[in-house]
Amino acid sequence: MKIAIVGATGAVGQQMLQCLEERNVPGELKLLASARSVGKTFTYKGQEIAVEELCEDSFQDVDYALGATGNDITKKWMPWAQKNHVIVVDNSSAYRLDKDVPLVIPEINPEDIQNHHGLIANPNCATIIALVALNALRKEFGIKRMIVSTYQAVSGAGVKGIHDLEVQSKDPSVPSTAFPYQIAYNLIPQIGDFDDQGISKEEWKMQNEGRKIWHDENLLVSCTCVRVPIFRSHSESIFIECEKEVDVEKARALINQAAGCVLKDDPKKGIYPMPLDTTNQDLVYVGRFRKDISDPTGHSLSLFCCGDQIRKGAATNAVQILQELIK
Repeated sequence: MKIAIVGATGAVGQQMLQCLEERNVPGELKLLASARSVGKTFTYKGQEIAVEELCEDSFQDVDYALGATGNDITKKWMPWAQKNHVIVVDNSSAYRLDKDVPLVIPEINPEDIQNHHGLIANPNCATIIALVALNALRKEFGIKRMIVSTYQAVSGAGVKGIHDLEVQSKDPSVPSTAFPYQIAYNLIPQIGDFDDQGISKEEWKMQNEGRKIWHDENLLVSCTCVRVPIFRSHSESIFIECEKEVDVEKARALINQAAGCVLKDDPKKGIYPMPLDTTNQDLVYVGRFRKDISDPTGHSLSLFCCGDQIRKGAATNAVQILQELIK
């Protein structure tokens, strides 16, 4: 069995490489990237593997591919993979909402993987982190509406975003390469282009992807996405309106047992989710549970969660899907 990482030299591609080794996924590995990366080598399971140029013939000996490229490049190489009957797990947003492409978070809807036609999509990073935090609550209380504010790490903009924060933290006068404004010591309330309603592409993803993953076309989401000067963990402040009255202690107990979650909720003792604590690991930390005091029905709950954007928000989720496929 041979697995290819397409976009192997980027932030997500490099994390995919690490996750495959950590999880001891069987098979040989092939690293594909642009021509300028050809000849770079990376160590995998004790062996040096050289990067090869991504081209039409790259997939002739490949069984599975993990995609870590932008939408335009993904649309270029996807037909090459499909021609060679390669099963692809794709991290871009190019095919996420296609009706014939499963959109999967393994802790939530692994059964959807079996409906694939050679392609499974990885959800948006903020969507993954939010839905992992909310899934057990949805099963118990039903979720009708969500109001979400995201505080998204620079890693979501790739290696250029990480570089911008590194250099601007030392010298704020250095121009940004990944963002419209300085990111160090600043917040930027824009991720993606805005439509005529003033809603950004990133803000639409939470509703559109959430509906598909949960198979709930009635889910309502209002989202505000903000880029923050944090290196790699996203944070999210989430309000949910539920079908049933919410019990806060029951909510804590559910999260304490939920797949992919860690309960961090004792604020009087200073215990709550923080991006620093979730960096470079695969679990979503959830806490700051409280009822919405403005809702007399008791059907609403507020919480805060954090998760590593490069790992669970992208690479780890893709590798988990691959493991399900191999099983």
